[in-house]
Amino acid sequence: MRPSSHSKSAPAAAGNYGAAFGAAILDPDQPRPERVTGPRGKAAEKRFNVYRNNVTYGLVTALSEIFPAIARLLGEQNFRLLAREFLRAHPPRSRLVIEYGHEFADFLAGFQPVRHLKYLPDLARLERAWLDAYHAADAAPLGPGEIEALPPDALAGARFVPHPAVRIVRSSYAVHAIFMAQRSAEMPGRIYAAEPENVLITRPGLQVRLYKLAPGPLQFIETLMSGSSLHIAAETTLATVPSFDLAPAIGLLIESGAFSGCTPGEKSAGAQQEG
Repeated sequence: MRPSSHSKSAPAAAGNYGAAFGAAILDPDQPRPERVTGPRGKAAEKRFNVYRNNVTYGLVTALSEIFPAIARLLGEQNFRLLAREFLRAHPPRSRLVIEYGHEFADFLAGFQPVRHLKYLPDLARLERAWLDAYHAADAAPLGPGEIEALPPDALAGARFVPHPAVRIVRSSYAVHAIFMAQRSAEMPGRIYAAEPENVLITRPGLQVRLYKLAPGPLQFIETLMSGSSLHIAAETTLATVPSFDLAPAIGLLIESGAFSGCTPGEKSAGAQQEG
């Protein structure tokens, strides 16, 4: 099967043909493009349909591997039907299959048949963040020795460098519990889907890690990730979460590998000012 070569076309015409070919590949209701022919110029209806089915099957399968928790939760048949609708609305823009599906969460939020499953979009964001963390650049995580080596008067003003793999997903639903349940072979216990959960995703080594964050550590780590100093992050977190405990939060950022380095501040805590 190949596009027939009649005469040289203008770039615009070639672009239009490419768009039409791509649309026909992803939509079984569209006819075979006229310029697609078989050997000796014969029609290639069956060949084109086989090719179209293979492309669709491959992309739908890729989506099920990118979002395995959602695929398992909905069931294979339902997920494949949903994935085909997503494929038509959002064809791939990259040759890398792992880049596919960034619009999936927003698609789920507007897809009527699953609108009652309100946690699905955030679950998709968590699964996408997991994959992005897995393929992020390697970097050595921040170790306790690097913090201990800071002079006492420079610790308060220290700023932390986020690890390339770190991600945070905020949700009004129990996405951490649902994610873990659907990716586990064990039978999950009762999950209250309407319970808010915020998740820290890291990959300090070879394995992706997930941590459910309480409001205090969530705000503290997010503030550090935005570039604020340790003193400012602690101060602003305590202002909104009075029960916040700084010591365990620092332990968590080291244990999780959420940061890859830190730079000392130039001023003491009492004189530290944000620019």
